[in-house]
Amino acid sequence: MLIERRLVFAFMLVAATMLSACGFHLRGSGNQAELPFKTIYLGFPQTSSLGNELKRYIAASDGTVVVTDPKAAEAILEALRESRTKEIISLNSQGRVREYALYYKLLFQVKDGKNNILLAPTEINIKRLISFNESQVLAKEAEETMLYRDMQTDLVQQVLRRLTAIKPAQEVKPAQQG
Repeated sequence: MLIERRLVFAFMLVAATMLSACGFHLRGSGNQAELPFKTIYLGFPQTSSLGNELKRYIAASDGTVVVTDPKAAEAILEALRESRTKEIISLNSQGRVREYALYYKLLFQVKDGKNNILLAPTEINIKRLISFNESQVLAKEAEETMLYRDMQTDLVQQVLRRLTAIKPAQEVKPAQQG
């Protein structure tokens, strides 16, 4: 019995060591995504909570600086459309709402400082379902607000992943003669 416990312990120790040695880390831990440009301009209104959260994530991620002048930026993220909508999904037998679908959509594109498109207009759609109960209206409103906040964070993460995948145009150097 004692030998079996020691073997199990040794196996667990070896498995943990191998897992940590392979570079495994949970999503979101360790270094944040590195953007392929040094400066970026975010084309969101100053009151946009999505724009402000994206600005915070970029500032915390690496050496990329969010600038306030699009002419000083290597990349310009233009928010073409941002919307939050709520749609009835199902009704109960009395014809009252039982479930809603919440949608958060963002259409954006990324250009470089010379107005060349680095990322064509891209739409991100996020959907969450929420049940509804008339006797818990305040709690359901709070839950809806929380879901929209969670959807916004998810949207920011998806935008950042798309930004890190951009390959800026390289200047083509003429071949040397000789």
